[in-house]
Amino acid sequence: MGTLNITKVAFGCTSVDYLRERIAARAVDGVHEIPTRYRPTRHAELIGGSLFWIIKHRLVARQTILGFVEMETEKRWIVRLDARLVPVRARAKRAHQGWRYLEAANAPADFDGGDTDLAELPPAMLNELAALALI
Repeated sequence: MGTLNITKVAFGCTSVDYLRERIAARAVDGVHEIPTRYRPTRHAELIGGSLFWIIKHRLVARQTILGFVEMETEKRWIVRLDARLVPVRARAKRAHQGWRYLEAANAPADFDGGDTDLAELPPAMLNELAALALI
């Protein structure tokens, strides 16, 4: 069985660059935390997996899930993510509320790693190439 991931709409983000800026502004010591009302049922399987962000009906980037912490002051949860945003090969994905599980076999591949030439391109250019279905 592969790693389990989740997808989430990057609400209010119009580009990967804007999402990257928003994450950088909120990150502390390499960790980006996002509050949520409910902890995913399969939360233990998600640790070490990724949260894939949806922008303009496409999976465009991911962050590694570090864990889940219950807030002391409210009945909410914090999803702890690695602050590093990893661009992925864009894939169509319908927008949805909350999160949805994404099995590893269905997750898009990272741009960094095997595609070193692509990883060196500016994020805006990667977005345009993906939008034109050239990569």
